Amino acid sequence: MLLQNRAVFALGLRMCSTNAMRGPVVDTTRPNSDMSEFRKLFSKAKHIAIITGAGVSAESGVPTFRGENEKWRKWQSQDLATPEAFSRTPSRVWEFYHYRRELALRKRPSAAHLAIAECEARLKKQGRSVVVITQCIDDLHHQAGSKHVLKVHGSLMETRCVSCGEVTVNKRSPICAALKDKGAPDPDVADAQIPVDKLPRCNERDCRGLLRPNVVFFGETLDSHILTKVEKEMETCDLCLVVGTSSIVYPAAMFGPQIASRGVPVAEFNTHTTPKTEYFTHHFQGPCGTTLPPALARHESEVI
Repeated sequence: MLLQNRAVFALGLRMCSTNAMRGPVVDTTRPNSDMSEFRKLFSKAKHIAIITGAGVSAESGVPTFRGENEKWRKWQSQDLATPEAFSRTPSRVWEFYHYRRELALRKRPSAAHLAIAECEARLKKQGRSVVVITQCIDDLHHQAGSKHVLKVHGSLMETRCVSCGEVTVNKRSPICAALKDKGAPDPDVADAQIPVDKLPRCNERDCRGLLRPNVVFFGETLDSHILTKVEKEMETCDLCLVVGTSSIVYPAAMFGPQIASRGVPVAEFNTHTTPKTEYFTHHFQGPCGTTLPPALARHESEVI
């Protein structure tokens, strides 16, 4: 099994040490940017895994919540996205996620999202497969038309009941009446302090439990069912693309290097190099919406 130590994955969503991946790699030479060479690999690949991060959605206008967007009001995002914060101040955390949901609901897929979806649909007709393994919690891959998407960090467009555990797709805007026009990120905006019984509630019969966003909070373990599917894709893919991710968020930062460690070509598409660039065979620098479409376009060898 590629993911031999599942305990590493249980460390949760956001361990950011860039020293977590050490040991031998297949090729430590500088990755190249020869698109024609990559296209030859692409033309022969039968099972393609595309690992995407926040950079893909940033090109749609979704903030990455790092750098200048790292704060919401006076709080760091990572201090709000925790089980403890939700338990202490569910109204504040729901305002934060309501703001993020409303932002995401207004955005449209980027050129990179669309290129991935078109490639998946086209290759499926040829008996080939494309899987998207994404760290993004928006719905933009699905909006673009991608069908085979594994969301390792959950989804803003789903809720989970803290009482009965029911998970439901929920794209209502606003998600509940009390959150209408709430969630402004400005530091001088006061908390709405919404009573807990007015926050999103479960619709399951005789439950009415408090709902939470179905995302992985800091410090929580990832969904073991999703990880099992990711592991299978990592073991069977014969080409991997790492797109728009800083490769510092664990465990997802391990995926590309783990695939490369078994001799599979891995191409990175990003606006800059990352701590994992040295592990990959190819690196294409620039906006994903510019570099990815020609990489995934129909190859002259394809018969449709």
